[in-house]
Amino acid sequence: MTATDRSLDLINTAAQAAADKLAHDVIAYDVSDVLSITDAFLLASAPNDRQVKAIVDEIEERLLKELGAKPVRREGDRDSRWILLDYVDIVVHVQHSEERVFYALERLWKDCPELELPADAKATRGKAAEHARLQAAEAEQEPGGEW
Repeated sequence: MTATDRSLDLINTAAQAAADKLAHDVIAYDVSDVLSITDAFLLASAPNDRQVKAIVDEIEERLLKELGAKPVRREGDRDSRWILLDYVDIVVHVQHSEERVFYALERLWKDCPELELPADAKATRGKAAEHARLQAAEAEQEPGGEW
């Protein structure tokens, strides 16, 4: 069994929306062979809570506007560290970068086929690591000492 055309449309639209809001490391997996509850997972991350929320809001807005899809469930709003959008056909996970590293969902689903995504979404790969390197470099350059 493979992901349906509807699922692929949802995944591609959601991935493009995430990329447009500068998500990091957008990736999607076809989980239809191992799960009966959904066809595909989309994973994305951001370096702060506000951006996580902005990405989720953009995904919801685009899927509703372009495909008439509303999530049947939305979880994780309070902390905005990991928000899950369940569209039945697909499940979208938008995580804070720290949660993404800790929970490592890619490791869990690595045996599932990766889905082809729009070029903008593919271009987000490695952005979390790049952001972490820039943060570390900035921290090293900040002058230490007392006030």
